[in-house]
Amino acid sequence: MDETLLEIKNLTTSFSIEGEYYAAVDDVSLNVNRNEVMAIVGESGCGKSALAFSVMGLHTRAKIEGDIFFKDENIVDIRRDKLNRLRGKEMGMIFQDPMKALNPLMSVGNQIGEVLYIHNRGLAKEERYNMVIDLLNKVNIPRSEYVYNQFPHELSGGMRQRVVIASAIANNPDLLIADEPTTALDVTIQSQILDLIKELKESSQAGIILITHDLGVVAEMADRVAVMYAGQIVEIADVYTLFENPLHPYTRSLFNSIPSVEDIKEELHVIQGIVPPLQYLPREGCRFAARVPWIDESAHAKNPKLAEVEHNHFVRCTCYKHFYIPENKEVVKDDVT
Repeated sequence: MDETLLEIKNLTTSFSIEGEYYAAVDDVSLNVNRNEVMAIVGESGCGKSALAFSVMGLHTRAKIEGDIFFKDENIVDIRRDKLNRLRGKEMGMIFQDPMKALNPLMSVGNQIGEVLYIHNRGLAKEERYNMVIDLLNKVNIPRSEYVYNQFPHELSGGMRQRVVIASAIANNPDLLIADEPTTALDVTIQSQILDLIKELKESSQAGIILITHDLGVVAEMADRVAVMYAGQIVEIADVYTLFENPLHPYTRSLFNSIPSVEDIKEELHVIQGIVPPLQYLPREGCRFAARVPWIDESAHAKNPKLAEVEHNHFVRCTCYKHFYIPENKEVVKDDVT
């Protein structure tokens, strides 16, 4: 039986804009088990990173409502010193931009060594040095003794991302959040980094949240998938079910936007419009309705909730029953926003 490691219940994360709070993560509930990769997918602005930062307690000015249980302990209102003992030890995070995650004034070795020192004060200096070298080797960084003394700006993007991974896995965390870990990296480096994440899962039975917009990465890595749109989870299923039978209009639109060598089309399907700015998100009805204007309003639920439509397959709103990709492009309105 799966062991639940992280359970998020009715989480809402709101940010202040001109004195008013607007939810970027809106009533999200999901769980992550040990030895599982939970992928969270969606286009930019859907709230994926805001959700990850909420779990890690990294928001400084956001209003957090709901519950986040890590190993059965609610960490939403946990004391800062206790949270700091969890982060970096039991909870690790691979950040999307390594240049922002790394201190430009500290050598690579000292930065990774600091993560070890904070959570293992009894380590001798030489022992800590050897552990850092082992970590650099583990993430396939060549000439690790030399790189130990280098600074972030002296490394390539792929090398910097591996340093961030080394820091994140230094203390063998039980939960690892990887926020777009392969963005802007070439295919070879992407594959190596994904292999490292797989190895952590298999070696330590860690639970992993993988945030990405790359459905190819999802197919390779994920056990289950949560599709996020406009701050809400619109579909959750195991990876096989989602790829074989996507239901929500947003999920189906994402899949129809993927190029296929088997079904060559003159033009790719394009999802109309964009994710609205935070303060203009519709707070009632189906949030994706404006981007599928050819679907009648009556097809959408007035107050869409996640409903289990098949075993362990959850979908938000009833519009999935009526959705189709129009062949006639004139059906699609030009003013969708």
